[in-house]
Amino acid sequence: MEHARAGLQRIVMDALRKAPVNEAPVLAWPLACGPTVASRTRAVAFHDGVLSVEVPDRAWKTQLGELAPQYRSVLNQAAKGSVLRIEFVVPGKKN
Repeated sequence: MEHARAGLQRIVMDALRKAPVNEAPVLAWPLACGPTVASRTRAVAFHDGVLSVEVPDRAWKTQLGELAPQYRSVLNQAAKGSVLRIEFVVPGKKN
């Protein structure tokens, strides 16, 4: 089973590397954060090195902000090193 997972991950990473630079970080967000976080968040845009991710509330924003360096590392492996910063936003709130 582990061999199949590694093969699938390699296929996904190859596909992300072939995606347009402005789309790859958005597409890679669920891979970087994992299924639990991905089910409660949504990457919405990538511009000028900044990935914008919607989060449910300020508590999520704070917690994920602490994990941003780890997420950015995974994203940069998948998205050609283009993510400089992750901005967590609460929809409808001034951040």
